[in-house]
Amino acid sequence: MGQDNSSLVDDDIPPETLSDRTLAAVAKYIKDGKAQNIVAMTGAGISTAAGIPDFRSPGTGLYNNLARLNLPHPEAVFEIDFFRENPAPFYVLARELYPGNFSPTIAHAFIALLAKRNLLRMLFTQNIDCLERAAGVPGDIIVEAHGSFASQRCIDCKTPFPDREMREHVELGDPPSCAQPGCEGLVKPDIVFFGEQLPSTFFDNRHVPAEADLVLVLGTSLSVQPFALLPGLAREGVPRVLFNLQRVGDLGTRPDDVLCLDSCDAGVRRLAEHLGWIDDLEDMWVAIVGEEEAARQ
Repeated sequence: MGQDNSSLVDDDIPPETLSDRTLAAVAKYIKDGKAQNIVAMTGAGISTAAGIPDFRSPGTGLYNNLARLNLPHPEAVFEIDFFRENPAPFYVLARELYPGNFSPTIAHAFIALLAKRNLLRMLFTQNIDCLERAAGVPGDIIVEAHGSFASQRCIDCKTPFPDREMREHVELGDPPSCAQPGCEGLVKPDIVFFGEQLPSTFFDNRHVPAEADLVLVLGTSLSVQPFALLPGLAREGVPRVLFNLQRVGDLGTRPDDVLCLDSCDAGVRRLAEHLGWIDDLEDMWVAIVGEEEAARQ
């Protein structure tokens, strides 16, 4: 699941920047004002508590759920050539995943709280669910590396398509066509399909992790390139914190890496407690999703 063969840093090797390799030490680092340019990187694991299946978990992953659509192979739903031939399966999926059907998790709210406190430099996400935006992270500091449902356009002439009309088509499971005279190309959300280039915003901002003073990696297997390269761009000595069920990439190999091998929600709650932010975080999250949804998650 994206973990390389590098060895964990030896327990006898002390951190260079943190007082020790714990969330308490990360919290002290933040409270001491040493983290003013935090860069967060998120994957599907941050959204599973919201009810969105990740892509690869056996029996529960998104690809497994696509079996009912009789695709030639699960990945076909995100292949541009297949979409041109048969867009209907994608729109079945889009109806399930479309923004508004799910609510942000407390991990999303934690990232939004960092932004509210002017500590978040940038969020890189692999997710297409727009839950970061729904939590209140400003769109101008979000890099949606694999695109999102936030906008859509014709795949031929690239003319943008209206949001309201798009939602109507998605709710009906009806693939829309371009309204430009003489075009009639298929309309697709600005999600990166296999065979498509990543958005320019990803490449325009690849320098940002090297300028971070703290890197947070949440809920990603780091198995998809080039996103998987981002944590490694952080400078030596910059703390990197992983919130994930298992170790991934080369995280854990540097003296200032901190591994929180638990759910993203449990991990950010513990960090918020060490920061003295837990009440603010809980209040902010409930204000976003409501008491009933917060209790459900």
